[in-house]
Amino acid sequence: MTDRRPARDSGFTLIELLVVIAILGLLIALVAPAVLRQLSGAKLSIAKQSIERIGQILDLYKLDVGNYPGTDEGLQALVSKPSSAENWNGPYVKSNQTPLDPWNHAYIYRNPSNRDGHDYDLCSTGPGGRANDTSAEICNK
Repeated sequence: MTDRRPARDSGFTLIELLVVIAILGLLIALVAPAVLRQLSGAKLSIAKQSIERIGQILDLYKLDVGNYPGTDEGLQALVSKPSSAENWNGPYVKSNQTPLDPWNHAYIYRNPSNRDGHDYDLCSTGPGGRANDTSAEICNK
């Protein structure tokens, strides 16, 4: 004799499915904030590294031209030749666009610098993207 179960006894009950869904929901609720914190920390690190890299590109520009681009020329001077730059040897960036920060905002460039001991200011507005919020800016060292 074989013991066969009726078809209605196979599968999961509604209670079992609800328990599994509740457990998955709790796991997601616990893990998601940690993942989002890591993502925001990574973008901050990328912004700092990008500012340092663009600073090195600005140093190359200064070696060729003799000075850093002015505020009015901005980072566009790394892409296309300014009228005042005779020994320009660019473009200094691979893309034909001025670089953007990890949050897709334009970098703030000021020459001369507003800070003591700096030739220029190169800053990201951070995740908020507010240009006048200097407390949230990530700037060159």
